[in-house]
Amino acid sequence: MAVDEELLNRVTWKIPNALALVGSRAGDRRNAMTTSWITQLSMEPVLIGIGVDNTAVTHQLISEGGSFTVNLWDAEDTKVFVKFSKPAEDDGATLNGRPVRTATTGAPVFEDAIAWMDCAVRQAIDLGTHTLFIGEVVDAAINRDDVRAAAMSDTRMKYGGVKRH
Repeated sequence: MAVDEELLNRVTWKIPNALALVGSRAGDRRNAMTTSWITQLSMEPVLIGIGVDNTAVTHQLISEGGSFTVNLWDAEDTKVFVKFSKPAEDDGATLNGRPVRTATTGAPVFEDAIAWMDCAVRQAIDLGTHTLFIGEVVDAAINRDDVRAAAMSDTRMKYGGVKRH
């Protein structure tokens, strides 16, 4: 029995999800994108999983570059996520006007992130429309320990459910 697509959307949109910017790099090309599919997968080693659309620029850059960053953001500053729903503009010092620096792996880290993790890809699993990139945390920092990290529920954004045609 098939489940109604509208019901699937409504149910999956209720899954509590963090909201972050994923930084990526391959050669001279850098990008960042908004993501809500993030989870810790292991404690030894510490592994982070992110789901990335197979057609996204970020997918190509992570595949070629072998790394990604997860940049957690202040829950009071969620407008940043709208700007990163399309490929970012890179002027060398910023992505979409937000200052970045190079992480240990070479992927960009946002100076304004409240916390970040730099991950070296250990495995990529094609799951249909998205790839699960599993990265080992090789560097991390907390810039602002006094604020709550953003979640999808802090915005009116929705992502998940069934593929829209």
